[in-house]
Amino acid sequence: MPFVQIDWLEGRDEKTKEKLFIGIAKAFEKVGVKKENVQIIIRDVPKTNWACGDIPFSISRK
Repeated sequence: MPFVQIDWLEGRDEKTKEKLFIGIAKAFEKVGVKKENVQIIIRDVPKTNWACGDIPFSISRK
């Protein structure tokens, strides 16, 4: 049973997440996996909890 975990910055709406779920499930169906067997978890990470190097995403970037 495939397990997909996505970590991304918070801020996306439910509709966007639903589209992602559908797209991932369809991709697995193309390789013979029933969509009912695909587990997907999205973790919305606050910008203060994610950094690139020593700069958190909560700080404006140029």
